[in-house]
Amino acid sequence: MKSFINIILAITFIGLLSGCDDLSESNTSLEIVDNGRHYYPILRGQDLDVIFTIRNTGTKPFVLNDMLITCGCIVPKKSSIRSIPAGKEGKLHLIYNSNKNIGFVEHHIDIYGNLKDQDKITLVFDLNVVPEGLYTKDYEEIYKEQSEKGGIDVKDFADGDESKKGFYMDEDF
Repeated sequence: MKSFINIILAITFIGLLSGCDDLSESNTSLEIVDNGRHYYPILRGQDLDVIFTIRNTGTKPFVLNDMLITCGCIVPKKSSIRSIPAGKEGKLHLIYNSNKNIGFVEHHIDIYGNLKDQDKITLVFDLNVVPEGLYTKDYEEIYKEQSEKGGIDVKDFADGDESKKGFYMDEDF
């Protein structure tokens, strides 16, 4: 009886091992067309469409697992790539919002997936964000813009929201 159980276990174990795929065989390689771009300057507040062409140079399909973006000002468009068939190209469409930056800005986007010889591929672009009219807006201009967009509480705008100051004052001081 023990030998019968051992034979069944051996057959099951061999069957399980033969059913496992070698994950390294499903990996592929990518080529980024025009990586390391230098965009012309844009005005602060403008959006920039950044479209990277990614070419699958391997023999297996590429599956995007994750993307690590250096700034919250870059958002991938929902219609961007999730996978690229072998030998084909895909487009990664990113939208960069320049509201949070002024001056020289360099961004890195790390792409993770079933890559053959590396853990990730990094997409890089840079640009200069210049302020409009080469001056900083004062409170009156910012207030006017905000109120035209949809109302603003004057007290919170001038004094700030109590919960977002990061400090408090003792009334006795």
